[in-house]
Amino acid sequence: MTTAIDTNVLVALWTDEDALNLVAQKALDQARSQGGLVVSGAVYAELLAEPERNEEYVDRFFAEVGIAVEWEFSERIWRSAGEAFQKYAERRRKKKVRSHDEFWQIS
Repeated sequence: MTTAIDTNVLVALWTDEDALNLVAQKALDQARSQGGLVVSGAVYAELLAEPERNEEYVDRFFAEVGIAVEWEFSERIWRSAGEAFQKYAERRRKKKVRSHDEFWQIS
């Protein structure tokens, strides 16, 4: 199984004082144990906006951790992502989820 990683997970991972730092590390470790890791080109671009982050930093981090960049996604993937997000949003509305920690628990 391949896991797509969101920008917020990596930002939390790179920020020691972030309340979700340990949650992000645990989630990343678990996902890596189950298969490949990937980010979209959009996530890559967003990461470059982080202070003191540049292409060299992001590329080196991805190489060390084993994260691939999927520069192009097919229509099928975008539709699947939309359906998954729709289900997540429905669960969030029902449970009134307020943190990424709870998101990881119900995903």
